[in-house]
Amino acid sequence: MKAVITVIGKDMVGILAKVSSICAEKNVNVIEVTQSILQDMFCMIMMADVSACSVPFADFSDILSEYGKENNLSVHVMNEEIFNSMHRI
Repeated sequence: MKAVITVIGKDMVGILAKVSSICAEKNVNVIEVTQSILQDMFCMIMMADVSACSVPFADFSDILSEYGKENNLSVHVMNEEIFNSMHRI
């Protein structure tokens, strides 16, 4: 199963590194990343393979959300199938 991870917030050093570290700790493989800085805002979208995740998907999502709250970032994790269904016209 794949997931879409989005991160938005004020730019600071280490956001990509920390999100990637959390993924690695939970055995989640980052497949693709796109990021940009818009003025001082950090925006990132990751596609990740969560099929071998060492914790339940909901727990993985909660861990990343908690990281976001602690760092004033908006971090969302969504199952790719749900994401695709939401954006299908």
